[in-house]
Amino acid sequence: MSVDTQIQVEKESKKRLYDYQISDLNRIFDVMDESPDDYNLLYQLPTGGGKTVIFSEIVRRYIKDRNKKVVILTHRIELCKQTSSVLSGFDVKNKIINSKVKDLPDQDEYQCFVAMVETLNNRLSENDFELKDIGLVIIDEAHYNSFRKLFKFFDNCFILGVTATPLSSNIKLPMKDNYNNLIVGDDISTLIKNGFLAKAEMLSYDVGLTSLKVGINGDYTVKSSEALYTNSFMQTKLLTAFDDTSKGKKTLIFNNGIHTSKEVYHTFRRAGYNVRHLDNTANKEERRETLEWFKDTPDAILTSVSILTTGFDEPSVESIILNRATRSLTLYFQMIGRGSRIYGDRKSFQVVDLGNNIARFGPWDQPVDWQHIFKYPDFYLENIVDDDTLERDFVYEMPDTLRKKFKKSESLDFNVKAEYKQVLNSGKKSFTVIERSIEQHSKICIENCEDVFEARELIKELQDEIAYRIKQYCYCIMNSTQNYKDWLFEEYNRRLRLSFNGKF
Repeated sequence: MSVDTQIQVEKESKKRLYDYQISDLNRIFDVMDESPDDYNLLYQLPTGGGKTVIFSEIVRRYIKDRNKKVVILTHRIELCKQTSSVLSGFDVKNKIINSKVKDLPDQDEYQCFVAMVETLNNRLSENDFELKDIGLVIIDEAHYNSFRKLFKFFDNCFILGVTATPLSSNIKLPMKDNYNNLIVGDDISTLIKNGFLAKAEMLSYDVGLTSLKVGINGDYTVKSSEALYTNSFMQTKLLTAFDDTSKGKKTLIFNNGIHTSKEVYHTFRRAGYNVRHLDNTANKEERRETLEWFKDTPDAILTSVSILTTGFDEPSVESIILNRATRSLTLYFQMIGRGSRIYGDRKSFQVVDLGNNIARFGPWDQPVDWQHIFKYPDFYLENIVDDDTLERDFVYEMPDTLRKKFKKSESLDFNVKAEYKQVLNSGKKSFTVIERSIEQHSKICIENCEDVFEARELIKELQDEIAYRIKQYCYCIMNSTQNYKDWLFEEYNRRLRLSFNGKF
């Protein structure tokens, strides 16, 4: 596109579009020009790339050139309001169809209608409600399958779905069944390189997930997640991770379950932090007040369930903590995307993973073959790495803050697999590995403490490493029952505490 054309687009829309947005916009119009009126097209662009700005310019130009009206569908009222506001910035006269709108006697006054899917489905199912002269339907967050029920009302319209992740939220209803083609925009790494998205600094903490259950939707159940993430061990791990990585930073914590989020709130309150909890039971006023507090408070910590994965933009977020595991690639990108906006001079943000999600899906900014996922979603879903494999490959690294507490020791290393091999070759019992590990932990604690009380306090900070060594040992002996691991964890700690007797 020439510079003159770009300037003209900017003048007409009163909103600046970047080169990559204009390029994608023109690719979409090329498909419109070459396809029948009832064609279904899907467009992918990462969170933060400006999908709303792009399709608002599409609406403005479509209405001007085609002299037909447009319907935009969203799945949440917040998105309706945001979309309507952006459209107004493009001089598109639009009307929101919400629960208060029972009929449209004034529809001739508007060029575009923005509606929630359930509301519009209810209205169009009524015999006396009709939308006239619609030529284009745009579906925001198109990976949600609730939109499918509305397709029958727009048989003769061009349908444009937009999403950051062209992978259906329902594994039984692939997007390829509803869309003829996919256009892929710039990827995350390109948008970072060109200064449109912030770079993610990603940190992972090892978490045992074998107790989690997968539900019929293909993701971990809330019940099994609550059982894992509300226990005292995981709450302590979360607080330790926060202290190590995010203290003093504006932080957003994602959980899988209301009870977990409330436990996180109480854990952080007891630790003296400035924290609030938010879930979908909050009324509009509570939600508004909480989000304003979060925006205005530099060191705010907001713990929530999935309510803030879409329709929420707070560019001042500095740290995202994934206090949950997910098998949903879409949710993974949505959660991390909440911190990806450029904010002032800050060009990076932090992601702290306590659900092995980075190991499961790869780094947030790595290339993704969306065309392949769109065409062969079953193949992708069937090849998500299982948790047992992820845990086997995980390598524990002692945090620098903890390593400093053992500065008097020459070495902190202990290789469980190497010890196991040596023990077997020498004809000793496999449990000798655990005994040697306890001896090594006891030695470094004694070397760096003045008395038994200080040493026992230091044990509390070794819990992650102890859990990791036990897990590696269980892989070696091929005994992975949870009861045995739990017993061994308690026995390890008991023996380690006793090992200090008479040593000070």
